[in-house]
Amino acid sequence: MSVPYETAAYESPDSPESPEEHLARLLGRALNSFELPDETLRRLDCALAHDGSLHSAHHSAGLHRETYRHTWLLADGSALTLWELVHNTAPGAEPQHEVYVDEEELRTATSRLPFPPDAPDFELPVTVQLSAPPALRQVYVPDRSADHGRRLLRRAENADRPGAETAALLATARAHRITQAFGRPSRAGRPGQCFSLYEHAFLLGDGAELSLWEVEHTVTPDGRHMCEVYVSEDAARDAMERRAAQVS
Repeated sequence: MSVPYETAAYESPDSPESPEEHLARLLGRALNSFELPDETLRRLDCALAHDGSLHSAHHSAGLHRETYRHTWLLADGSALTLWELVHNTAPGAEPQHEVYVDEEELRTATSRLPFPPDAPDFELPVTVQLSAPPALRQVYVPDRSADHGRRLLRRAENADRPGAETAALLATARAHRITQAFGRPSRAGRPGQCFSLYEHAFLLGDGAELSLWEVEHTVTPDGRHMCEVYVSEDAARDAMERRAAQVS
C-alpha cells in the first residue's frame, strides 16, 4: 500500500518555525481547536522547542487518513503532545484537520471515519526527537547597536534605570532588535494619556543576549512623552500600573 501523504505542509527538523508559530498554524487549520482545554493552551505558552511527525496513515479508494504527533518541550522540562487527524470525507474532497489532547480522543474520532474496519494502517514509530531550541530566539539587525544602547539608557528618566554594569554590556552590542510588546493592559488613565511598551533585545559581543524594556507614556504634568527603561518585562509592566494608578 502506498502512502501519498503531503509532507510539504509540515516543517522539517531544520525548520526555523518557532514553537509559537507551529502551534498557531496547527490551531488555525484545526476545525475543533476551540475545544482544547484552556490549561493546555496556557502550558504551551512556555514552549521552548517543538517537533512534529507522521504517526499513522491509511489511503483507500480515494479516501485518506493521517495522524500526526506534535510535541512541545516546555520550560519546566516536561513535554506536551497534541494529536492531529487529517482526512477527507469523500474522494477528491479537501482535507479536514482536527486536533486532540490524547490518543483515546484520537481513536474515537478516527473510528467515525468511513474506512473499512479491516483496513490496516501504515504505522510509524511514535518516538519523537525534540529539536534543540534555536541558539538565538530573535532576529537581530547589525545597525550601530552599541550606540542604540547608549541612547536608550540616556533618555531613560526613571531613578531605577539600568546602571553602569548594563551600560558596559551594551557597549559590546553588535546587533539588536526592537519589538512592541502587548499583553496585560494597564489601567486606563485620563483621556489622551497613553502607554507603550517596547523590548530592546541586544546580541552582545560574546554571543549572549540581553533585553531591556522601555515604557513610553504621557503621565507627566505637561502631557509630554516620558521614557523609562527596566531590566525585565515584569518590572516595566509594574511601572505602567503604578503610573496609571496615579491618574485613575
